[in-house]
Amino acid sequence: MFRKEHMKKIVLLNTLFTPLIGFAQLQTVFKQKVDSIYDKNKDAVGIIVHVEAPKHNISWSYAKGVADTSTNQALEDQQPVLIASNTKPYVAAAILRLVEKGELYIDQPIANLLSKKTRHLFESDGYNPAVITIKNLLSHTSGIQDYVDEAYFEFVNQHPKYKWKKDEQIKRSIDIGNPQPVGEKFSYADINYLLLTEIIEQKTQQPFYAAIRNLLRYKELNLTKTWFINVEQYPENTLPLAHQYASKYNWDSYAIDPSWDLYGGGGIAATAKEAALFFQYVFDGKIIQDKQLLEAMHTYALPPDKSKYCLGIYHFDMGFNAYYHGGWWGTDVIYSPESDATITVFTLQKGFQHVINPFIGKEFQKLLIAESAIK
Repeated sequence: MFRKEHMKKIVLLNTLFTPLIGFAQLQTVFKQKVDSIYDKNKDAVGIIVHVEAPKHNISWSYAKGVADTSTNQALEDQQPVLIASNTKPYVAAAILRLVEKGELYIDQPIANLLSKKTRHLFESDGYNPAVITIKNLLSHTSGIQDYVDEAYFEFVNQHPKYKWKKDEQIKRSIDIGNPQPVGEKFSYADINYLLLTEIIEQKTQQPFYAAIRNLLRYKELNLTKTWFINVEQYPENTLPLAHQYASKYNWDSYAIDPSWDLYGGGGIAATAKEAALFFQYVFDGKIIQDKQLLEAMHTYALPPDKSKYCLGIYHFDMGFNAYYHGGWWGTDVIYSPESDATITVFTLQKGFQHVINPFIGKEFQKLLIAESAIK
């Protein structure tokens, strides 16, 4: 009798502690990989990584490097950054929530969804908003010229404190480009997402940032360190933004007014942890609950040989099935349905993300998928 009870206790203890031992081993491997990569790429300034893997009981953040090159202040893993174009999945998810609520539909033409002023501007330049749909905006197949080009970067370079208005950026798109065929070609453009935030405002009668916060259930999901920079209050109990750098332009993010990348194409600041949690919540059905809509979000809008972009998200084969988005400053988020896990990698020096971020994301996801197969 004693022996049977004793054996039961041993089995129970092994069951309880095995996941913890596995987590400790993975954590050590993760840390060693980040340290090794950073030691070879110290010009990257800083790296923040977060791994969110509910099936493995892992929610792990780590930082290496400095948050500010002028002071060499150590980078902390809960410091937020500007996530730039990683804002687009948030805008897309908010639009899909309005579809889920029956207030929009994906193939709906945008003509009657824009403000009269914006619609007239596009019509006067030869665009036909009656044939451009929400899906075209979401998938960057609208044929609308973007306002972002090298001249735009040069202007920001010369006038770093200039406060851009959304209407100016819309007008710039119209001034520098001509209408292209709708629905035929992928052409990545922030203007598409500016128009989507305008549609959100027109439909909800709220500022886009407030509507997105409500639609995406920030409060319910405890996303307390995710916000639109400068138009929402800086969250309480949140560390200072880490500095982000672009050596090509000699930029420090602190020296540039965020309005250059604010109104939906970019604009969100978040921690690596909350950026990962957002992806995790989206693909686990905690934000968009309609399974068909969620599937549409990661279904190719064009044949995959023409575009890997879906509705606010890329769908790549990275040696595993990957739903991904990146941001201009060097912010990448990768979700794998095979491991039901999300990896966020923030690199503080633009340019290094192409070397560092995909490698970390792939290596970590492979480890998690291998662990999933064992279990």
